[in-house]
Amino acid sequence: MVNSFLKKLSILKKFLFINLLVFIFIGSFTVVYLRSIQPNLISIKTSNHIKIIDNTIDNIKRLKISFNEKEIKKFLFSTKFLFQNIDRVMIFDSNYKLIGDTDTLDLDPRSFTQRLDIIETNILSEDSKIIEPKKEELKKDKNFFSNEILKNYNNSSEFGKPYTFSENNYNQFFVTTIKNVNDGNKVIGYLAITENANDIKAAINERKNFIFRTAILVTVVIFIFSFVLNRYFLKPIKNLVNYTKLVKEKNKEKLNIENIQNRNDELGTLSNSLEEMTNELNKRISTAENFSKDLVHEIRNPLASLKSASEIISETDNKDQRAKLIKIISHDVERIERLITDYSQILKDEVAITTEKMKKIDLKFIVSSVVDDFNNIYNSKRGIKIYFKTNGSEKYIVSGIENRIEQIIANLLDNSISFSKDNQKIYVELLKDQKNDKIIIKVIDEGEGFKEKDTEKIFKRFYSNRPENFGEHSGLGLNIVKNLVELHNGIISASNNIGSKGAKVEITFPNI
Repeated sequence: MVNSFLKKLSILKKFLFINLLVFIFIGSFTVVYLRSIQPNLISIKTSNHIKIIDNTIDNIKRLKISFNEKEIKKFLFSTKFLFQNIDRVMIFDSNYKLIGDTDTLDLDPRSFTQRLDIIETNILSEDSKIIEPKKEELKKDKNFFSNEILKNYNNSSEFGKPYTFSENNYNQFFVTTIKNVNDGNKVIGYLAITENANDIKAAINERKNFIFRTAILVTVVIFIFSFVLNRYFLKPIKNLVNYTKLVKEKNKEKLNIENIQNRNDELGTLSNSLEEMTNELNKRISTAENFSKDLVHEIRNPLASLKSASEIISETDNKDQRAKLIKIISHDVERIERLITDYSQILKDEVAITTEKMKKIDLKFIVSSVVDDFNNIYNSKRGIKIYFKTNGSEKYIVSGIENRIEQIIANLLDNSISFSKDNQKIYVELLKDQKNDKIIIKVIDEGEGFKEKDTEKIFKRFYSNRPENFGEHSGLGLNIVKNLVELHNGIISASNNIGSKGAKVEITFPNI
């Protein structure tokens, strides 16, 4: 139930609620602690009283003191050293008559009490237990202590054990302990000891004030922390959540998160990453939409041509015309097939790129392997020879994905072969630019070169300038190459060979 309740609360409310529970928990233990202080401190004083009472009773019995005023006063005079830390000692006979009082001896009579607070304590002696008198017995007359409390103590089932109570008298706090004196099995009197216990009240008040000040300080700290938490952490997080909702709902409303992005902490990093991810996502969505439109447009042309040729072929009996139309249909089908195949490959590449990890690879072995494969195919087929030039002693290390680098080289060679005539040569050069710390790959052919003045066009989607081989190319090969090169933080450019026929494509990778 608590978990379901907490799930519905915001982080700030959860924080305050948990702190409230901690406060209640600690507060409950504090109340219990404060309530236990006074009885425990009184218990310590009572144990000392019991020792003094026992010693006094032993002295009375040893000296065979009779319980009358004369002998008791004489005894009190002679044994005052026993009561150095005690404020008042009273001795009563068996009829509850006061026959000895240290206050009288000091000529300092004081009224015994104005108000009594009876407190039951745990005395250290096993034979002692406090008896709590009834409230109606606590009268304000002068003799109630001797006549009522002593009588109640004498008639109780706990008779014979110490009886302790506390009293407040003119802002003074006293603790009093009573015990009977026996001569054999007969009660011959009672002994009461009273001690000023203002130190107990002071200790209790000191603890209360400390706890109160601590509670106020902790409350202030929690509220300050809650304010800082809400202002500098929770509100920015809420803004980021609203930002993601706007992105999800494709809402054109813009939420300003620049102030969060300018932060140098984790929230600033998170907001920047979130915006970069959003921009990348929007870019991919836009690219996918544009790509789909372009693909539909590219497929529509061969489909229209295919439809037209199929309609004409069914109406003509001319063999030459039928053969020409069949060739057109074949080219259109190949064109559509190539478009769909390359488009599927692009989608696969995008998925693979997001999951594959970059690692250190040596370009020399990759390029050499691809060149050997193409030589095996096209040298015997068309007499085209591909030469690979590099410094054999050097390593060409880049951070990349091996099969994507192979795809780049393969697409470039495939493009050069499509422009080359039989028995021509293609050169692949791998070298280092020591000055700029770059690795360069060049693919140079002896074909017709580029007819375009702006060679950047050749890297656009569905761009193709090969009417004689129209069905063999989709116009996506060089676009795929460019995307893969940029994925590896590289740069690709194309140009015609100066002073000779053919084209040159150059790729620059950062060297690690």
